[in-house]
Amino acid sequence: MQTATRRFRAVDALLIILMLLPLLCGIVIKILFVPPGEGMDISGAAVFFTIPLPIQSMPITESQVNSWLVMLFVTGFCLYMTHGIRAGVKTRRQHLAEWIVEKTDGLVKDNMGEYFAGFSPLIGAVLALSACSSLLTLLGLFPPTSDLNIVGGWALLVFCLITYYKMKCGPVHYLKSFAEPVALLTPMNVISEIATPVSMAFRHFGNVLSGVVISTILGAALTGLTTTLLGWLPGFLGDIPFLKVGIPAVLSLYFDLFSGCLQAFIFAMLTMLYVASAFPMEDYFQRRELKKKTQKQSTK
Repeated sequence: MQTATRRFRAVDALLIILMLLPLLCGIVIKILFVPPGEGMDISGAAVFFTIPLPIQSMPITESQVNSWLVMLFVTGFCLYMTHGIRAGVKTRRQHLAEWIVEKTDGLVKDNMGEYFAGFSPLIGAVLALSACSSLLTLLGLFPPTSDLNIVGGWALLVFCLITYYKMKCGPVHYLKSFAEPVALLTPMNVISEIATPVSMAFRHFGNVLSGVVISTILGAALTGLTTTLLGWLPGFLGDIPFLKVGIPAVLSLYFDLFSGCLQAFIFAMLTMLYVASAFPMEDYFQRRELKKKTQKQSTK
């Protein structure tokens, strides 16, 4: 029994290390390979190196590396939360894991319906990846959600899902939907279709980036104000940015913590609503029933 307990705790410790190691690696990479900016720097993600390709070279940026680190962190967290779960044995960790799953399932069922119950893992992954990416600013790392390429890729995947479910009744039905409710609105419907992933990407990107920019501008302003008001202090005291202590931390509760989690929730909600509203459920089931009837008649 003691041997099993020690083995369980050892695996737990290994999973915690696996969960925290990517974040530590991100901090080390930031220190070693990202040169410190002089003054106010909002230039975006640093480019580590470039891979030459036939059509266009592919830069490997800070946002790409941090995205992989976030995915490794989320994977380690999931492994830790599910380690040791057994039927009939309730632990605090199991209660928390079940609460997360139940809330995600309820969110999907309330907004998408029973037919889309299988979307829970996708929505949970979107929430975790988006929220954790935005919260990297708490560690001084570049948040991938403030890179339009990253969020644009997510929006493009959602757009593919929307198109897939719109075409469940066939390409002809999909094309006819652009002429609803009247054919004169076809150009507007086409523009609306294209604008969906664009609006999703720019909404998420703009809100996260604005928080980063405002925090950076505020930090630079407080540094200059400290020098103006307290620069007369003798010795090294005149170089300490006293006004940067406390004020940015309070604003960080909104821009980094609340706003980051809120934008993750909004992106997940838009994903659910766009996919569910794109699916012509009644037409799909009518079409399927008609196919079943024709198959039965053909077999008789």
